[in-house]
Amino acid sequence: MKNRRKKMNSIKELENIIGIVFKKKRLLTLALTHRSYVNEHKSVKNHNERLEFLGDAVLELITSEYLFKRYSSRAEGDLTSFRAALVRTDSLAQTAKEMGIGDYMRLSKGEEDTGGREKNYLLANTFEAIVGAIYLDQGYEISTEFVYRFLVKKIDDIVKNRLDIDSKTRIQEIAQSKYKVTPSYEVTDAKGPDHDKEFTVVIKINGKAIGQGCGGSKQRAEEDAATQGLKYLENT
Repeated sequence: MKNRRKKMNSIKELENIIGIVFKKKRLLTLALTHRSYVNEHKSVKNHNERLEFLGDAVLELITSEYLFKRYSSRAEGDLTSFRAALVRTDSLAQTAKEMGIGDYMRLSKGEEDTGGREKNYLLANTFEAIVGAIYLDQGYEISTEFVYRFLVKKIDDIVKNRLDIDSKTRIQEIAQSKYKVTPSYEVTDAKGPDHDKEFTVVIKINGKAIGQGCGGSKQRAEEDAATQGLKYLENT
């Protein structure tokens, strides 16, 4: 009974952060449940990947609609670039960190011991799953209010400072300008089954590792590594 009460309090705490009281609490619990948790707890049958899929689509529609109205004079290519910057892994992960979502994720002990609550791609995936859960429980209007409150507020800074230029492109431009070389990416680890791979990638300049990233695909891991590499270059 004690553990159940603790879990329900945690859900209530997260509802307070989100600003939404769920009609079906199980949807929010499901949104927080990583595949690794299911593997470790045989009584739990479902994880958040289907909600993540739905949330990704809902996010794309909400942000597309906002950008279409907000930047009526911008070309389609610009709007696509702005949207990509807003919903990419590091942006969603940062938003999730600001909300403290990592504290509520349901992970296996192994995933937690390896820093799962701080991994960008897990945080981003969980944020998308929460959007999917809100959509199913509350509908499109409330989902839009949530995305506007926590994510869309970042778009003006993205447009003003052209943060829509992806990290891999930005770090390549810096490396070629400053060091006259092109960064290289090296996969240092790939674990998990084929349907749920986790890649670790290191980015190097002149053979020196300047950042490491993780992701569910090599491309996402490279983007994460490039983001970390940019932070390194900014501080050197």
